[in-house]
Amino acid sequence: MTIAALGFGLFVLILIIVFLMRRQLREKYATLWLVVGLAILVLGVFPGLLGWLAGSLGVAVPSNLLFALALALLVGVALHLSWELSRAEEEIRRVAEEVAILRTQVDSLRQGAPGDLSASERPAGDEPRSGGPAD
Repeated sequence: MTIAALGFGLFVLILIIVFLMRRQLREKYATLWLVVGLAILVLGVFPGLLGWLAGSLGVAVPSNLLFALALALLVGVALHLSWELSRAEEEIRRVAEEVAILRTQVDSLRQGAPGDLSASERPAGDEPRSGGPAD
């Protein structure tokens, strides 16, 4: 069991480092998985640690503590990813609205003269130029 835990811990750590080097995993997510990999390594090196921790917390069977900790970790990861997904969906919605507005403005420019757009319809930073020497 100890050799399997050590091998699995090393595998997780190496996999996370490879994903980081290939930029397939962002640092903020890698930190969590590096901590998980290190915890697996520590439990592999000191197998009695889980039993001691279970006894200290009043858990009868050490494997139950391990499953409870794993479940808490997975619930936390799922909650965090749901939060990130909600933020990404909001950003996508905002960008889609801006693209729709800009597409409408481009269509109106194609159909008429540039002077047809009112100041409220112009994209930000698209103020008319005065044509003076300061330009």
